Amino acid sequence: MQNFTKSVWQAVLILLVTVSIGMSEVLAQTTTISGKVIEERTKETLVGVNIVVKGRVVGTISDLNGNFNLRVNQAPPFTLVFSMIGFSSKEVEITESNVSNLQVTLAESTILGQEVVVSASRVEEGVLQSPVTVERMDIISIREAPQASFYDGLKNLKGVEMSTQSLTFQSFNTRGFNANGNVRTVQMIDGMDNQAPGLNFSVGNIAGISELDLESVELLPGAASALYGPNAINGILLMNSKNPFQYQGFSAQIKTGIMDQNARTNPTTGFYDFAARYATQLSDKVAVKFNVNYLRADDWQANDFRDQSLLNGFGIGNGTRENNPGFNGVNIYGDETNVNMFSVAQSLVGLGALPEAALGLVPQTFVSRTGYRESDLADYGTKSLKLNAALHWRVTDKVEAIFQGNYGSGTTVYTGADRYSITGFNIGQYKAELRADNWFIRAYTTQERSGDSYAIGIAGQGINEAWKPSQQWFGEYVGAFVQARGQGVPEDQAHNLARGFADQGRFMPGSPQFNQALADVRSRPIPGNQQGVGALFVDKTNLYHLEGSYAFKDIKFADFVVGANYRVFQLNSEGTLFALDEQGNEFNIREFGGYAQGSKTIAEKLKLTASVRYDKNENFDGQWSPRVSAVYTAGQHNFRASYQTGFRLPTTQDQYIDLLTPQARLIGGLPLFRDRYNFANNPAYSLATVTQFGTAIQTLAANPQFQQQVFQQVFSQFPEGTAPNDPAVLAAVAQAVPVVAAQQNQNLRTPYQFTRFQPEIVRSYEIGYKSLIANNKLLIDGYYYYNRFENFIGGDIIIQDRFPDSGIASDLGLNLLSANSRNIFSLPVNRQEVIKSFGWALGADYQLPKNYTIGGNVSFNKLANLDELAEVGFIPSFNTPEYRTNLTFANRNINNKNIGFAIAWRWQDEFVWQSSFVGPAVNAQQLSVMPAFSTLDAQVSYKVKSIKSIVKLGGQNLFNSSGFRQAWGNPTVGTMYFVSLTFDEFLN
Repeated sequence: MQNFTKSVWQAVLILLVTVSIGMSEVLAQTTTISGKVIEERTKETLVGVNIVVKGRVVGTISDLNGNFNLRVNQAPPFTLVFSMIGFSSKEVEITESNVSNLQVTLAESTILGQEVVVSASRVEEGVLQSPVTVERMDIISIREAPQASFYDGLKNLKGVEMSTQSLTFQSFNTRGFNANGNVRTVQMIDGMDNQAPGLNFSVGNIAGISELDLESVELLPGAASALYGPNAINGILLMNSKNPFQYQGFSAQIKTGIMDQNARTNPTTGFYDFAARYATQLSDKVAVKFNVNYLRADDWQANDFRDQSLLNGFGIGNGTRENNPGFNGVNIYGDETNVNMFSVAQSLVGLGALPEAALGLVPQTFVSRTGYRESDLADYGTKSLKLNAALHWRVTDKVEAIFQGNYGSGTTVYTGADRYSITGFNIGQYKAELRADNWFIRAYTTQERSGDSYAIGIAGQGINEAWKPSQQWFGEYVGAFVQARGQGVPEDQAHNLARGFADQGRFMPGSPQFNQALADVRSRPIPGNQQGVGALFVDKTNLYHLEGSYAFKDIKFADFVVGANYRVFQLNSEGTLFALDEQGNEFNIREFGGYAQGSKTIAEKLKLTASVRYDKNENFDGQWSPRVSAVYTAGQHNFRASYQTGFRLPTTQDQYIDLLTPQARLIGGLPLFRDRYNFANNPAYSLATVTQFGTAIQTLAANPQFQQQVFQQVFSQFPEGTAPNDPAVLAAVAQAVPVVAAQQNQNLRTPYQFTRFQPEIVRSYEIGYKSLIANNKLLIDGYYYYNRFENFIGGDIIIQDRFPDSGIASDLGLNLLSANSRNIFSLPVNRQEVIKSFGWALGADYQLPKNYTIGGNVSFNKLANLDELAEVGFIPSFNTPEYRTNLTFANRNINNKNIGFAIAWRWQDEFVWQSSFVGPAVNAQQLSVMPAFSTLDAQVSYKVKSIKSIVKLGGQNLFNSSGFRQAWGNPTVGTMYFVSLTFDEFLN
């Protein structure tokens, strides 16, 4: 790996030397242009206007007085382009060698439909003529969003949904199959994939970009693999930072406020956010920038204490710790450990700790350990630190070199198969890039370090085990229960007495014993060692990436772009998260890919584009991803249609994870695990099969007629004169009933059939319409899509006998029904069914008089064949409301008084959330319903020109301190009030 990295950087240096040969241009004639830029209406000077030579990287900006001075190593004629966000661009042709006192006026623009995007085709094009749907936020919409951060503002975009796992960790998604830590979307910052390599998803904006340095955000909903490669099948988010040549000077932002949610430990707490940016041009050739962003807050808390066990006849709505001995709270941990009381009693009888007659007093009831609330275990002291530095070197007038480093660290909470306290987590991204107007080559590495992160659920389990091992605890519980029942105590009271007895001396949250036990568990890597359970999540995985792209300019027939990339994942969890090879090392994963695209415009009305991409991962067959699209322009109306194939490679964890959690052992889908866990000789069974088998046994065992038959069989084996109510008879009957019931249901035990593990493929069809009408005041954008997913990667739960040679219980499959005699595995698999989804979205923005704007959008997403999938027992985890809608009303400058405001209202429908964190029984019955909710966000701002600052006062989720949840087990998000002061040296 070190050799590969060394070779990449050598290649970059060689390219730098090569393009530097073009420095002979410096000897060409030098032309000097100077002048001033003013605003057309007010005649005020404009500062920070970007001035570049068309087709080159040469340029400057207007200074604090609106003046500019530019030297160009080129003889006239050439064209200067003057541009600034919020103003219409202007091109000025220079025909003389030296020009002074050039005065240029720029007119304010509403910019509705005028944006230029590059994400859709990897070349610049107007957003109205884009062949696929593109959502965009520019500097103004970022600055004026009615949310505390631009990342929160993503939810204003059409078709976007967010899953909030903490204040600083949100996952975006479009078009269904949402997830916490979404592996079906890709997030890029300045061309770098922002994923955590060991997790294969972006951790929100923790290790992202500072809002002060953000120039634009472009979002492509749906599949984008044809140009961007694997995994971008549900959307790709591209964030672009500010070039230090174009955005210079010092800027800073201080933001503070309060967070309020009435069910938190401390309902109302403060938060603090500081950012600063400095950029300067050291010479005509070199510019640098530096960024720092620090946030601190007490996080939102996960406080869903409903019972997701569904044991002992209780449901989500009526199960509590007081009435259900098998209670398992959603955000309570340690109570996932449960056993059947009767099986414990049988073990105690076998050990001589209970008389055989006691079995007649013990019901077939599940009992769980007493757990701890998440607020007792998690680190809610959220922090986020982002650092950035970049050097931009204009090697020639046509080529710019960029050396950039991004570092982010933080503490937050994330929901996966467990809830994880991401403590001291950090990611570094380091890039070297050469760029011209028609090509680039880029090399970067991403270095992930998990810090002191730990699994909260495992921590709760570990504290319980450190205080009293489960075997002892359950034995004490059953012993106390038998004693109480023998004294005539009613069953429900006996359960309470038994728990009180078994919990004597339990470590209480906040006590020295509890804190020490938590510290010990957090210090040991998952799954632990001889000293006890371990919850520490160790991940030091690195990603190395090299890519390039070239757009041909000299081909007259059509426009062509080609590109290629190579990447390596270097897995490193110190042997705790990922499987090891035969030499005891963790695996490396190598991938490469390439693409070609051609486009042709016919009669200035019809633009046809076709592209194809090929990608190969060493563990899977190569994948082809074609895309064809057409855009027909009729005046102001633009109609588009496209077909594209996207694919998702199984993640690093899908391939190689080998991790024990409280619910199950998570394993990868590669064939090596089938041998490692001996599924060939000790078969596993699907959860549905085991559930059906167990239900059949319970139903039959509860049948009075069947009980009488078993009684007669057992009683006939006792000596004559034995009383029917003899304790020995009753105990023998109690043992025989499940055995006979299992014997009569052996036909339900069908071993699990493994299939080949492959990449997931989506075939996406889309039609759309975009238009700017009503005198350029009304922008309309709508689309309809239809997706077909093949080899869909979903989760499956299989159950294996832990003691395959333990006698009749094993022979009959009874071991599969008890937590202490079975192994539970969760693994990714490909579904054989074709999964179909469809949806549409419609958005409109209207420019009212006096700078007022009103807008709205609605989106619809639906799984087309849900009933068909339910029949085969597949849980697709669509995790998306059918309807979502946004309404906005704003004015960025009321009556030119430097006062602005924005209001955004959002509503989404209820839906079912399915994931590995949801209890298996709740998942299977689709009971994890996320209620519908709405939010109201608003801000008012005042531009104080005398101090070059903007004061902004706002609130999110106003008037709803009870809050809302966006995913099962996630925190309750309350109300947030904030005020910010932003200083910008070049503020207009």
